[in-house]
Amino acid sequence: MKENTIAGGLTWKLLERFGVQGIQFILQLVLARIMEPEHYGALAMMLIFVNLASVFIQTGFNTSLIQNKEVTDEDYSSVFWVTFFVSCVVYGGLFFAAPWIASYYNMPEIVWPFRVLMLVLFPGSFNSVQLAKVSRALDFRKVFFSNIGGIVVSGVIGIVMAYMGAGVWALVVQNVFNMLIACIVMWFVVDWRPRLVCNLKRVKVLLSYGWKLLVSGLLDTLYQEVRSLVIGKKYNADTLGFYNRGKQFPQFVINGINGAVQSVMLPAMSAKQDNKSQVKQLMQNSIAMSAYLIFPVLMGLAGVAKPLVQVLLTDKWLPCVPYLQIYCFTLIFTPVHTCNLQAINAMGRSDLFLKLEIIKKAYGILLLVAAVVFFDSPIAIALSGVASTLLSCFVNAFPNKKLIGYSYFEQIKDLLPALSFSVVMLGVVLLVGLLPIPSILTLLLQVIGGVGIYIALSLIFRPKVVNLLFLMIKNRTNH
Repeated sequence: MKENTIAGGLTWKLLERFGVQGIQFILQLVLARIMEPEHYGALAMMLIFVNLASVFIQTGFNTSLIQNKEVTDEDYSSVFWVTFFVSCVVYGGLFFAAPWIASYYNMPEIVWPFRVLMLVLFPGSFNSVQLAKVSRALDFRKVFFSNIGGIVVSGVIGIVMAYMGAGVWALVVQNVFNMLIACIVMWFVVDWRPRLVCNLKRVKVLLSYGWKLLVSGLLDTLYQEVRSLVIGKKYNADTLGFYNRGKQFPQFVINGINGAVQSVMLPAMSAKQDNKSQVKQLMQNSIAMSAYLIFPVLMGLAGVAKPLVQVLLTDKWLPCVPYLQIYCFTLIFTPVHTCNLQAINAMGRSDLFLKLEIIKKAYGILLLVAAVVFFDSPIAIALSGVASTLLSCFVNAFPNKKLIGYSYFEQIKDLLPALSFSVVMLGVVLLVGLLPIPSILTLLLQVIGGVGIYIALSLIFRPKVVNLLFLMIKNRTNH
C-alpha cells in the first residue's frame, strides 16, 4: 500500500470526521439552547441500548472484511445477510423490552421514542458493509460526502422539530435520518449491491476472527456506557443530561482525530502485517501525530471549560463543566490505546485483543464499584474513568513489545513532545482564566494564548512529529 494512498486516505478521513463532527457540534449547540437537559438525559439512556445493539452489527464482521487479505463479493453479501438477520432479532427483542426498560429507569415517556430510535439498526447493517468496502481501498472521499449529507439533512429536520416543541422526538428523528440518509448516499457512490447469496462456510471463517472483536466491542461499549446506566438509575435525567453533555465536548475531538487515524491505520497496517518494522514505523507515526493533535486540544478544552459552556450553551448547562474537564483527561490517551490495539488487530491477534479487553474491563468495573460504594457521587463515578484509562495505557502497550518491537520507553519518548508542550500550554490557559473579565473575552484570550504558546514551542524545539506533519501537508499540496 503506497504512502501517498495512506496520506490521502487519512486526509479525507480527517475531513470527513471534522466535517461531520463540526456540523454536528454546531447543530447540537443550537438544539441545546432550545431543549432542556432532561431531553438529552432521555436520549442518552436510549442510546446506551442502541450502541450496545449496534456492536452486533458493526463490529467483528466489519473488521474481518477489512483485515482479511482476500475478500470476495460473495463475502460482502454473506456478511450483509447475517448482520441484517441479527438486526431483526435484536430489534424484536428490544421492541418488546422497551416498556420494562422505561419503567426500570422511571422514564415512561421513552417507550415509543426508543422503539423508533432502534430502527437505525437496519440501515446500520447495510452501512457497515459499505464502510468495509471503502475502507479496504482507503477511499474515504465517499464516506465524507455520505456522512456530510446525512448530518446536514437530519440536523435541519431535528432543529425544525425542536422549534415546534417536539422534545425528545426531535433528537430521535435526527438520529434515525442521519444513518438512513448516509446509507442512501453510499448506495449511489459505492460500487456494491447485496446479492441473494449467503455462504455460511465463509461467514464461519470470517467469524473465527471477528467473534473475538465482537465480544471485545461488546465489552468495551458496555463498559463505556455503564457509568451512564448507573447515573441514570441512581440520580435523574437532568444529572444524566449534564454528564452526557460534558462528555460530548471531548468526544467531539476524539471522534474527529482518533476516528480518522483508526479507520486508516488498520487497513494500512494490515496490508504490511508481514513486515514488522513497517508496522512499527506506521504505529510510531500514528501515535506521535494523533497525540500532537489531541493532547493540546483536550488540555486546552479542560482549561477553557467554564467560559466555553457559558458562551456556547448558556448558564443552564454550567453543571456539565466538571464532567467536561474530567472526560478531557479520561480520553486524552485514546490515541495510545487505539494505535496499540490496531497494531494487535493488524497482526491478526484478535485473541490478544479480547484478553486485554477482559483485563481492562475487570479493573475498570472494580474502580467504578469503589466510586459508587465509597463516594456515592456522579463526579466520583466519572473520575473512576481517569484512573482506568491510565492503567490501560500500560496494558494495551504490553503485547506490542513482542509483536513488533515497540517498547514502553519508545512509546513514552514519542509522546513526550506533545505532552510537555500541552502541559505548558494548559498552565498559560489557566492563568488567563484568573483574569476578572467577561466570559467571552476570557475565552478568546485563552484560545489565542494557548494556540500561540503551543505553536511557538513546536517551532522552537521542532520535534520529529512537526517535520512529519509538514511533509504530509507538502505531499498533499503537490498532488
